[in-house]
Amino acid sequence: MKAAKKNRTYSTRQAAAKMRVSFRTLNRWLADGRIKPSTAIEMPNARTLWLWREADIAKGRRLKAQLRPGPKPKAGRT
Repeated sequence: MKAAKKNRTYSTRQAAAKMRVSFRTLNRWLADGRIKPSTAIEMPNARTLWLWREADIAKGRRLKAQLRPGPKPKAGRT
């Protein structure tokens, strides 16, 4: 039964929910190169279908734990 859960894939929206971050935040992390799932499928409409596994979601949770939430200070201000 554990093997079936390990091989299960999740959409980006589902992965974001499991990481407890917003869909927009997860997409921003993807665009910034902070995180990348193990499977990416190029679609004909110039989009990428990302498939997330449990290990990828665990990486996302660790990334979230490292980051400080909230707005960042603007340059030149303290």
